[in-house]
Amino acid sequence: MISDLEPLATLPVKDMGPARQFYEGVLGLTSKMEGPDGSVVYGAGSGAVMVYPSTFAGTNKATAVSFQVPVDGFDAEVSGLRGKGVSFQTFEADELTWDDGVASFGDDYRSVWFEDPDGNILNVVAASFS
Repeated sequence: MISDLEPLATLPVKDMGPARQFYEGVLGLTSKMEGPDGSVVYGAGSGAVMVYPSTFAGTNKATAVSFQVPVDGFDAEVSGLRGKGVSFQTFEADELTWDDGVASFGDDYRSVWFEDPDGNILNVVAASFS
């Protein structure tokens, strides 16, 4: 059944060169497999992200991939991304409050959104819902 399978996030990119620099150099992901079309599958925790060449790169205007981080590791992750030149996006959402690009929802949710070189929107989120 589909519910028993592990999903693979897939992200289209225009040029694998800058994409690899971003996903490997900025995000620190490690290649697990490379395809004959130039695609790369990166390990990320217990999941994976595939980056592949496509003429449709950057056309999705919604979050494409979210990386979940423990609540106590969120600030370090955000600081590390800032240190590598990543800029965070903000947007209008009534339920969110913003502080220097970091969204909060009460005391249990913090998140940032940013783009890869092709405009794919990525997200780092820390939440503890109990």
